[in-house]
Amino acid sequence: MRRATVLRAAALGAASLLGGLIALGGVTLTGDLGGGTTTVVRASPAPTPAAPVADDRRLTVSEIYARAAPGVVQITSTAAASDNPSAAPFDQQAAPRQALGSGFVIDKTGHIVTNYHVIEGADEIEVSFSNQDTLSASVVGTDPSTDIAVLRVQSTSRGLAPLAFGNSDTIRVGDPVVAIGNPFGLRRTATAGIVSAVQERTITAPNGYPIDHVIQTDAEINSGNSGGPLLSSRGEVIGVNSQIARADGSTGNGIGFAIPSNTVKEVVAQLTATGKVDRAVLGISGSTVTAELARVLRLPVDQGVLVEDVTDGSAAAQAGLRGGTTDVVVAGESHVLGGDVIVAVGGRRVGSTEELRDALARHKPGRKVSVQIHRGTKIVTVPVTLGRQPAATG
Repeated sequence: MRRATVLRAAALGAASLLGGLIALGGVTLTGDLGGGTTTVVRASPAPTPAAPVADDRRLTVSEIYARAAPGVVQITSTAAASDNPSAAPFDQQAAPRQALGSGFVIDKTGHIVTNYHVIEGADEIEVSFSNQDTLSASVVGTDPSTDIAVLRVQSTSRGLAPLAFGNSDTIRVGDPVVAIGNPFGLRRTATAGIVSAVQERTITAPNGYPIDHVIQTDAEINSGNSGGPLLSSRGEVIGVNSQIARADGSTGNGIGFAIPSNTVKEVVAQLTATGKVDRAVLGISGSTVTAELARVLRLPVDQGVLVEDVTDGSAAAQAGLRGGTTDVVVAGESHVLGGDVIVAVGGRRVGSTEELRDALARHKPGRKVSVQIHRGTKIVTVPVTLGRQPAATG
């Protein structure tokens, strides 16, 4: 096979919060956190429970914190010493590995959303609430492909303060946002900023799959913020903080990325219903056709997805889609020329790899869809029975 089956996405060098959880005892606090940081530490006792927002006025950071903080939790995951890669072989005295992250309550039945990487490999998970209660949590389901996990705790409904999801599609650059989490183990810390970019940002999930349309923010997030909410000026969850990117060699502030709430809602609905996410896949790897790429390579269209490799036995292979045969380099990037160019799936126009994934996400595995391609000078419509993404692990 020439290339991996995962669609190539633009890599963002991320000092990800795949370490966005921290080993207990692994941080020493001396003075302020980094000097000049905008982090505000809020101490218990907790503020009043969350309440719905009744109008369209923007809330202050203090008001958002007062409403949302009771629903934000600290998550402690523990892995047995035998699962700890830093433990010496046969060292029976090695201490279990503990790590911290964040999460938030989503309903009165005890479901909690966090990042998959926060609880990855954990043998035991504990959730600490704003009232100082600490409860054991069970895993309802995980989706490494979006770095989302759903936990559940047994608690009375009165002890739970669910946060409401907002519509991440309405978020615009410049909108104010607030992140609440547990950076460095400091419980329920609020930081504020704006949305720096939307739609065109892609990050890499723990299993190597791309996560599209993530929200970029300058609201400061650090190790331990993983899984916590990014909130709009209405106090609604519009993202789940997941990764940070820093300049090479830098240990200072970076750029934060949050998984959009509309993606999270779809994933959570499937996880709470079945414990897993069922995704349709085509079975190709390729690259976005740009006007420059089309001009240099003399492609028949200036938008679409250039099929560079077709996975053996995949839905695409069975339907007869063709990959490339000739390696070329354009503007320093490698491509494989000679394959089909996908321009539509199921009647939905496809102009990029992100749009291809969006189009596939509208369909279930096993469904037959029409895939329109350019093959040389011909336009061909091919019926494809979509495959199923293998169960993914980090």
